[in-house]
Amino acid sequence: MTTLFDVYLMAGRNVRKALRTPQFILVEVLIQPVIFVLLFAFVFGGAIHVPGVSYIDFLLPGVLVQTATFGGLNTAIALTEDLRNGLMDRFWSLPMSRFSVVAGRIVADTLFSAAGVGVMVAVGMLIGFRFHGTVPQALGAIALAIATAFAFAWVAALLAVVFKTPEAVQGIGFVALFPMVFASSTFVPVGTMPSWLQVIAGHSPVTAVANAVRALSLGTSAGIEPVAAVVWLAVLSAVSGLASAAIYRGMAR
Repeated sequence: MTTLFDVYLMAGRNVRKALRTPQFILVEVLIQPVIFVLLFAFVFGGAIHVPGVSYIDFLLPGVLVQTATFGGLNTAIALTEDLRNGLMDRFWSLPMSRFSVVAGRIVADTLFSAAGVGVMVAVGMLIGFRFHGTVPQALGAIALAIATAFAFAWVAALLAVVFKTPEAVQGIGFVALFPMVFASSTFVPVGTMPSWLQVIAGHSPVTAVANAVRALSLGTSAGIEPVAAVVWLAVLSAVSGLASAAIYRGMAR
């Protein structure tokens, strides 16, 4: 219980700090999600035809997953900045759970990602997106998108404790995430890709989550896709969380 309370305190600290930085809220929670939805909808919408479904209904679930995936970089950059300016040293000297610093950052960033998901859904509905399934399916799609942000925040935390500088995690993070996101079903059906790329995209965690969110939002038969997505996200969270915890505790000694 003490550790959970420490996580709660650190998450609250990070939320308050962000709220005192209006430009962060404006850009990360409001402007950036809106730009992603409008840009991809109107730039790709007239060029890509998806049989049986409007492109905005196909696209928005993918954009939710894409934004949640890249949102983890905010976690990595924030953690490395705290390392650089010596704030971590001060936390390590306090009688608190050391790893609550990382966990609290992830909880706070997941909350902001959830707000961004809400903004994107609202904007998408203004330009034609609709949930075609049941209310539980719609809520499941949103929950999966938020869970994606949570899982990739743990991946980003691992990058932060390994590479330790904002410049390094930003560069390496983009190099790792860009191919993973764009070589997936995020923006186009995997079947339209070259055969060799279909093999890669078909086994991507981003594809698994995007397909699950899309199936739930369209109200189609989801099959095992939500299960596969949850398994991928659980594995990413567990592996990255355990590895980052071990490395972080070694740094704090």
